[in-house]
Amino acid sequence: MKQDKFLKSQKILRLATIDKKGMPHVAPVWYLYKDGIFYVGTNTDTEKAKNVKKNPKVSFCVDIGIRSPIYGVMGRGVARLILNKKIVSDISKKILLRYFKSLNNSSAQELLAQTDCIIKIIPRKITVWEF
Repeated sequence: MKQDKFLKSQKILRLATIDKKGMPHVAPVWYLYKDGIFYVGTNTDTEKAKNVKKNPKVSFCVDIGIRSPIYGVMGRGVARLILNKKIVSDISKKILLRYFKSLNNSSAQELLAQTDCIIKIIPRKITVWEF
């Protein structure tokens, strides 16, 4: 499916969560897309993690808007925090290997050390566009 291939090839997902005042908070994040689910590594101290803990409703967007054809995927869903240390470590490594050639550099190690949770996003509605 073109949509799945696209989501696996892209590098940035814009994740929108709802803050404690009911306002949207949008953050560009690195992610892993597997079996229709998005995984985002982060720290429980981040605003996006705190927001998901209080309100699981999220929106997201992954797109190419500067090259033809213009293509994108956006959607809504529910998210939850995964806190199990082994699962967090396993998924975090998979995410980081999408962005680094190996985990043997200081940036990858620093990010891995800071990641203590995974935001698991289960899409409920997806819209695709192409021009």
